[in-house]
Amino acid sequence: MDPEQIRQEFPVVKNRIFFDHAKVSPLPNRVREAVTAFVNDTSCFGTANYADWMARVESVRASFAKLINASPHEVAFVKNTSEGISIVANGIDWKPGDNVVIPDIEFPANVYPWWNLKRLGVESRFVHAVDGRVLFDDLVACVDDKTRLISISSVECNSGFRTDLNRIGAFCKEKGILFCVDAIQSLGVIPMDVKRDHIDFLSADGHKWLMSVEGLGGFYISSDAMDKVRPAVVGWNSMVNPFDFMNYDFTLRPDAARFEEGTFNTMSIQAFGAALSLFHEVGVEQIEQRIMALGEKILAELANRNFEILNSVVTEERSGIISFTGDMDLEKFLGFMATHQVSLTVRDGMVRLSPHFYNSENEIDRFFDLLDRFGAAS
Repeated sequence: MDPEQIRQEFPVVKNRIFFDHAKVSPLPNRVREAVTAFVNDTSCFGTANYADWMARVESVRASFAKLINASPHEVAFVKNTSEGISIVANGIDWKPGDNVVIPDIEFPANVYPWWNLKRLGVESRFVHAVDGRVLFDDLVACVDDKTRLISISSVECNSGFRTDLNRIGAFCKEKGILFCVDAIQSLGVIPMDVKRDHIDFLSADGHKWLMSVEGLGGFYISSDAMDKVRPAVVGWNSMVNPFDFMNYDFTLRPDAARFEEGTFNTMSIQAFGAALSLFHEVGVEQIEQRIMALGEKILAELANRNFEILNSVVTEERSGIISFTGDMDLEKFLGFMATHQVSLTVRDGMVRLSPHFYNSENEIDRFFDLLDRFGAAS
């Protein structure tokens, strides 16, 4: 991996230091080019190349499946992470008294779909996190014989805690519990293997670390769990012969495409495919090594300045997110950094940095120079 060659993919580096991929990512050149090419095609030729669009949809489906070690028939396109999780929440045949176990530091996308089941008599049980860490023993202590599902983020959005998916997945498999993962903060940073980790459901939008556009992501449902989730929303494309329009046949597709009820967001799928190609070319393992190395440098600089580091520094629990706080006005700090063309997030009493593999050591040095200037001025 040549860092300088990779940086040429990202026009954002000419304008600002972007340490905010856990929020919404800037787009690589190839994504912009894919969208432009599709718009030009539709503008100049209408639907003349529709068959090519559909072929591309299936190749992107296979590309996402490869990223997570799934089969293409286990993958559907969704508009965001919440939609994928809601497919699961609204499709299981719940019984009054059932419960779902989730951590108490989840992004709301992995909370409200489960809370919405209260009307059916389903309890949502919070696992209390300790210093931003979701401890396995605390999680399993919330499980009983009425637990139908555990849902957790592969990486927690604020603390950056990396979940041991394999350990949880093995526990779920042993106990006959369904396992759902919100993967939006890890895909593109940490290698994912849904088979190894016994994951039944996974959902992730593409606009964060995968560096695609907002409003399009991937949903995985294992073959073993396929018939345990009934589509709550169906349409013409959910059925086994979707293009035989006037021969009504209410037979669901046998695969994950049953959850794609209507017309595709074709342009965004083009963008998603272009973004995924970057990760397949470079390799997520190499990307992870690069991001972890940049993180080590950031953590060392923070420690040298005596900031309180809020993310875990245990290697196995680290991700691309680094969170810290200190004795300073965080809102003023956010404004100061924005003035100097640095993108980051301030919320919940912390600063969150999330650099990607194309970021450089020089950008980190520049960030800390600005941090020192802010501290001196304060």
